[in-house]
Amino acid sequence: QVQLVESGGGLVQTGGSLRLSCAASGRTFSSYAMGWFRQAPGKEREFVAAITWNGGVTDYAKSVKGRFTISRDNAKSWVFLQMNGLKPEDTAVYYCAAARSLVVPTKMDRYDYWGHGTQVTVSS
Repeated sequence: QVQLVESGGGLVQTGGSLRLSCAASGRTFSSYAMGWFRQAPGKEREFVAAITWNGGVTDYAKSVKGRFTISRDNAKSWVFLQMNGLKPEDTAVYYCAAARSLVVPTKMDRYDYWGHGTQVTVSS
């Protein structure tokens, strides 16, 4: 079992940066692919970024590619999402998720564990 706790959200102006962190508990963390999803008010939860168990492969939604970077530290059981060039449309609750997968899943139903989310608000 893996427990996930996100942090690092907040209020930022357009063009600003935030770094989200996800702390994972569980001795098998390094065997999971990890992903970030987000959900804006009135919208469905959507894929943002994912990374394989060893950090060798990453994938991004088109809307964030070139602005966001996902990374992980298996020694300390952390996953990060560096967000640069933030836009108002990035405003959402951001969720960390873990998947028993050797690839980088982009679908919600491929993920086995979820955090409770952290709010990111980008003002115009």
